[in-house]
Amino acid sequence: MRYFPLTPDDRAEMLGALGLSSTEDLFADIPAAIRIRQPFSIPALSEPEVVERLESLAAKNLVRGSAFLNAKSVSSFLGGGIYRHYVPAAIKHLLMRAEFYTAYTPYQAEVSQGTLQAIFEYQTMICLLTGMEVANASMYDGATAVAEAALMARSITGRKRVLAAGSLHPQYRATLGAYLHLQGLELVEIPWDERGKLDLSQARAEEAACLIVQSPNFFGLVEEMTEAGQWIHAAGGIFVHAFAEAASFGLLPPSASFDADIACGEGQSLGMPPSYGGPGLGIFAAKEKYVRRMPGRLIGEALDVDGQRAFTMVLATREQHIRREKATSNICSNQALCALNALIYLSLVGEEGFRQVAEQCYHKAHYLAERLQTVAGLKPTFAAPFFNEVAFTFPGDPQELFPATPKNSTPIC
Repeated sequence: MRYFPLTPDDRAEMLGALGLSSTEDLFADIPAAIRIRQPFSIPALSEPEVVERLESLAAKNLVRGSAFLNAKSVSSFLGGGIYRHYVPAAIKHLLMRAEFYTAYTPYQAEVSQGTLQAIFEYQTMICLLTGMEVANASMYDGATAVAEAALMARSITGRKRVLAAGSLHPQYRATLGAYLHLQGLELVEIPWDERGKLDLSQARAEEAACLIVQSPNFFGLVEEMTEAGQWIHAAGGIFVHAFAEAASFGLLPPSASFDADIACGEGQSLGMPPSYGGPGLGIFAAKEKYVRRMPGRLIGEALDVDGQRAFTMVLATREQHIRREKATSNICSNQALCALNALIYLSLVGEEGFRQVAEQCYHKAHYLAERLQTVAGLKPTFAAPFFNEVAFTFPGDPQELFPATPKNSTPIC
């Protein structure tokens, strides 16, 4: 039921039922000496500043020495696909509307136009970010998106060997290996060179279904993607661009610029808090010529019987539909609520705001790297351009860097 504010007559009737004459009578039990009579003096602050101020006041309620540590109360260096960017307050209020409480498939288009439109606009946003021609209505997370990309490449080429950069996120590689093992496919990891980047000098592209390269890679380094794409394309394979930080598209070239066939990765940083390591959002986009090989589902725009704009599910080649055993994927319910979260975030920050987020990531990572180099013994592991994360090497026991940390415990960072 929709909520409507009370009219003056409604309030008078409610107060009468309580035997009161005014709203002030509701607070009669509060001593007059502690009631605030003067108007509030509220400074003009931005939303992030207001949140920071309120959190600092709330922290005063904690007993000294027993503060609960979380990603907001300490500096978090978790990374690897889970990042803490500022989440505009409006996201929570829009996301929690009752119309969006279910993320399940909108089978009945005639009663699901709002959900279908939201998913359609999410797909559009992902195409704008990656430069790709089509995007699906999301996957579970970055790891399963990468695994599905490999299976899609097998479906396109008919080949049974998958090449993946050793600098690909280790969790992505583990998930990829599990998927391919059960499909009877071979996974070949390509090592990185002294720069921390993909080394194709000893690799063989023949009979490979695809080459999966993450950029920025797990070390935060920006890979030379054009060369890698040309290398696998020359052998008739599919080029897959994987990513763990979607905000990188605010500063780095989109997937389509280096002729990627598939772009896939993690979208958690698009307005979702780190929580307990999730939930994640699997982003998946591709060239239009491969659209019928894509996993998940695709929402399209059409016209209804009255000639008005309408939305419908135009492609869903999965096992629950008529494809059955011929389905391109067995992935089920999509992450529509997380996709909606990402859509609202991108809509609120806008093109310029998104670029600013990427620039903040870049500059603060480089500032951190500069400061870390002042610590005795710490040295950058690789001398190559990096975006949001950077690897350092310490010759001794890392515990020496944290003398205040109790033994047998893991440093917060």
